Amino acid sequence: MVMIVTIVFSCLGMTTVRAAEGGDDFKPDEMIMHHVVDAHSWHFWDGHYGTLYLPVIVYSSDRGLDVFSSSNFYDEDHNKVSYDGYVLNDHEHIHLEGSEAKIWDFSITKNVAMLFINAIVMLLIFFAVARGFKKNEGKAPSGIQSVFEPVIIYLRDEVIKPNIGHGYQKYLPYLLTLFFFILFGNLLGLLPGAANLTGNIAVTLTLAVFTFIITNVSGNKHYWNHIFNTPGVPLPLKIIIVPVEIIGIFTKPISLMIRLFVAITAGHIVILSLIGLVFIFQSYLVGVGSTLIVLFINLIELLVAAIQAYVFTMFSALYIGLATEEHHHDENDVDTGLA
Repeated sequence: MVMIVTIVFSCLGMTTVRAAEGGDDFKPDEMIMHHVVDAHSWHFWDGHYGTLYLPVIVYSSDRGLDVFSSSNFYDEDHNKVSYDGYVLNDHEHIHLEGSEAKIWDFSITKNVAMLFINAIVMLLIFFAVARGFKKNEGKAPSGIQSVFEPVIIYLRDEVIKPNIGHGYQKYLPYLLTLFFFILFGNLLGLLPGAANLTGNIAVTLTLAVFTFIITNVSGNKHYWNHIFNTPGVPLPLKIIIVPVEIIGIFTKPISLMIRLFVAITAGHIVILSLIGLVFIFQSYLVGVGSTLIVLFINLIELLVAAIQAYVFTMFSALYIGLATEEHHHDENDVDTGLA
């Protein structure tokens, strides 16, 4: 049902874009980018009341701090206009007319609003899970606790503990939060009119940076020695291996960032492209075929939402585990007593 409603809302949104662009002059690339990228307003359907105008918070050395509604950037026909010297361009960047002053944009954009919604949903759910755990201590879980407790236990025993080993408890809160933040963000992004939160490169970059910092701050002597003085490798080879190891410190979080960003954004683009075919060909046959394929892809996207959350958490745990594992001497090593 949710998937059908998603398709209906997407079609309504595309009809709006098409009408705004002059009827038959439908531009699928602009439509797709309109739904995927971040914005200072949250558009649901055609008309003034179908748009949620978000607060704009900007600072510049010329004007200081300014706070106003993003509705000021649009006229009655929803065409972009300047407001008090501020201009919102087609890439959603704000600048001052006739000024080279840098604008620091702290606005509550569509993705930021979605971030708050995601956080609120997580808090409501896991406070309820915590209350259920206290209430049913020593008993079988019930209610919402029975849904999430098996997932938490699975992540702890099958993902986090095996990859990190001794001392995994210290990283458990971060990794569980990471998993559910990505999972809820992915699932909420599939709802009608939702923002593309986890398909935003800034969000995936931030998550990857957190993993990067925790991994390298937790790194022990063995971890850093393996990077800068790889044991058991001849000196000439170390000239090649050490730079590769240093580069690997940064490529690991970059791979986390790119993987999540590409997987989620690509799914949205494929779905929107297939729905856009209905407006390009204007055919009932294409509409039926496109709808069936989109329903199937939405099912796959539900699976991808969970897989991407799992993969990001698993690799984060793996990287932390590699940085914190203790060095174990090979059982064939012999203590010569010369140390």
